[in-house]
Amino acid sequence: MAIGPRLDLRHSQSLVMTPQLRQAIKLLQSSNLEVSAFVEEELERNPLLERDERPELPAERAEPLAAAPVAADTFDSTASATMPSEADAPLDIRDWSNVYDGDASGGGDGGSRGGRLDFDTDDRGIDELAIARPRSLREELAEQVRLNFADPGDRLIAAQLISALDPSGRLAADDAAIARALGCDVPRIAAIRARLQRFEPVGLFCQSLAECLAVQLAERNRLDPAMQALLDNLELLARRDMRGLLKVCGVDAEDLAEMVAELKRLDPKPGADYDAAPAPALLPDVLMRRAPGSQAASQMASPAASQMGGEVADWILELNPDTLPRVLVNRGFHARAQVSATREDKAFLSEKFQAANWLVKSLEQRANTILKVAAEIVRRQDGFFRHGVAHLRPLILRDVAEAVEMHESTVSRVTANKYIATPRGLFELKYFFTTAIGGTTGGETFSAEAIRHRIRGMVSAETADDILSDDAIVAALRREGVDIARRTVAKYREALRIPSSVQRKREKAVPA
Repeated sequence: MAIGPRLDLRHSQSLVMTPQLRQAIKLLQSSNLEVSAFVEEELERNPLLERDERPELPAERAEPLAAAPVAADTFDSTASATMPSEADAPLDIRDWSNVYDGDASGGGDGGSRGGRLDFDTDDRGIDELAIARPRSLREELAEQVRLNFADPGDRLIAAQLISALDPSGRLAADDAAIARALGCDVPRIAAIRARLQRFEPVGLFCQSLAECLAVQLAERNRLDPAMQALLDNLELLARRDMRGLLKVCGVDAEDLAEMVAELKRLDPKPGADYDAAPAPALLPDVLMRRAPGSQAASQMASPAASQMGGEVADWILELNPDTLPRVLVNRGFHARAQVSATREDKAFLSEKFQAANWLVKSLEQRANTILKVAAEIVRRQDGFFRHGVAHLRPLILRDVAEAVEMHESTVSRVTANKYIATPRGLFELKYFFTTAIGGTTGGETFSAEAIRHRIRGMVSAETADDILSDDAIVAALRREGVDIARRTVAKYREALRIPSSVQRKREKAVPA
């Protein structure tokens, strides 16, 4: 056998992740906000991309409202800006004081934006008016400090205490540590902090929950010895140890119930309502509504009838136009630039042209894929949309992937961070994928989410004399045909943040 160099040809298949393929996968699994941000970046980088700002017209009104294109060289720019003379004005207009001219001042000052010289009217648009910003907690407290403290030293200490507040309105350090940091006496810190605790909102600058509640009760003149004993034993209240609280506070059960109700009306975190950023609104990617005459519909239509809409049995699905980035490829600019471009410029334009076409194609494919997967989910979970959570069916990614002829990973990317607006509320597409729990008969299966909903309903219907243990819940579910273990019920109960039967019995024993 000879040993030496040799040249062979071999054929093999391999998956190559091109930059365009990575971009398509990234767009598929991104939310609508992330896609919008990515498109904005591409609009800045690619001169051949432009935003489609054409108004969306209804199909029945698109023809009458369609305007013919106007050539740039035939457009008279002075035609719309010139005011008609008084001789050419209609006969019924005698007083021009009621005619608004957006370019004139109305005061004869040569066309400035000053408006009337007597300032009786304000011609500014609403977008030019300043929007009042709500003041922060520290700004509110700083103003109260200026009004209540005359000594500059006390103001400085109060300002330091304000800066040390946490988001809930508490102070993490004690008076001794604050005094060492500021180089002053502990009684002075305690006195200033006591005054600050009565500022609005009452209960700030406290170092514990008990102190915060005590300050609010003292402001209401409700801090008696029995209430103070209750505040000193909040751990017993957390465990619902009512016997221990009755013994410590020295009151009867009725008085203790009133004291607990008084505590529930207090604010344990008085500073949390300030400076809290509003939760961002979720925009659904898919809109769902009942089809007209849906009661007579008997056959299911195609899962994706078009790019913008589809029909599934009694439901109509369409993509939300507010979340769809609308971009166009400026082919005219590309053709004109190619005429006088150099070799380097032509290579640059060719690259940007391909990138723009690929982006538009990727966005269109993303929209079609989302609609196709959402339609299949709606078809399989029709009972949920008609009757509620109790009729949610077990569903896994493989079921949808086989129905829409896609890979499971593609379905997983499509359903991530995508929301659908339904007659029953706004849901993430991932919500409809739940594991299956077998039935006692061996044929029927139940959705885990439906079982959790059933457990929550059973616990909500409990009475003080009939508290269901985990074993009792298992027995009740088995009578309904659900084959479930006790540890599974305990896991679902803990996931729903439902306390144990002992804890629930203590809670229901106290009238709220």
